[in-house]
Amino acid sequence: MSPFLVIFLIIAVSCPAEAIQYAVIDNATSTPGSTRFEKEIGRHYTLEAIQDATEFVLNIFKLSEFRDRKSFDKITVILSIFSSAAAITRNNTIFVNAEYINTFPGKVAVEFAGIIYHEATHVWQWKGNGEAPKGLTEGIADYIPSPYWPLRGTGMRWDQGYAVTAYFLEYCNGLRDGFVAELNAMMKNGYSDRFFEKLLGKNVDDLWDNYKSKYGN
Repeated sequence: MSPFLVIFLIIAVSCPAEAIQYAVIDNATSTPGSTRFEKEIGRHYTLEAIQDATEFVLNIFKLSEFRDRKSFDKITVILSIFSSAAAITRNNTIFVNAEYINTFPGKVAVEFAGIIYHEATHVWQWKGNGEAPKGLTEGIADYIPSPYWPLRGTGMRWDQGYAVTAYFLEYCNGLRDGFVAELNAMMKNGYSDRFFEKLLGKNVDDLWDNYKSKYGN
C-alpha cells in the first residue's frame, strides 16, 4: 500500500464459525466517490455485505470447512481510485473503484452489494493455476443472478464470461447438483475442458449447444 494513501476508516469483525475477519478501508477520502460511499453505502453495510457474501460463496463451493479451501483468515475491502473496472481482487483484498461509485446512475448500494458478491467469489475460487479461461472464472463469479443480466440462452460462447457463462453454469448445475462446487474443486491445480465431460458425460461444446437449444437460441 502506498504510504501517501490515507486510511480513513477500518473496522474489523469476526465470523466465529469461519474465524474470518473483515475490514473496510477508505483510501479515496475527500473525493466525490468517498462522499457518496459514506452517504449511500456506509462502512457497516459493507461489512455485512462482505460477510454475507463470503458465507454464501463458501456454501456454494461447499467449502464451509477449511479442507480444500484457501487459507485466508481476513478479507479487506478498500475504496480506492484506479482506471477502468468497477473493482478488482488481489488474493484476499477487494479494491472498489471510488470513481465508479460516484458515477453509477442507479441505486448504488444495490450495485455495490453485487460487486462485493462477485469479488468475494474471486477471493475463494480456484483458477486452475492460471489455466482456466477467464470467461469461466468470471462466469463462476457472476453465478448470483442480477436483474441487469441478459436473457438466458444468449451469448456467443460458453466461456464468454459474466452473465452468459453464469447462466450456462446454472444449466450445468441443474444436470448435476453441486456441479459448480465440484468444478471449482477440480480447478485447484489445473484446468481442462474435459472436466465438463468427466462430471456431466458430455463435452462442453455439446453441453453449450444443448443449453442454447433449450432457450431457442
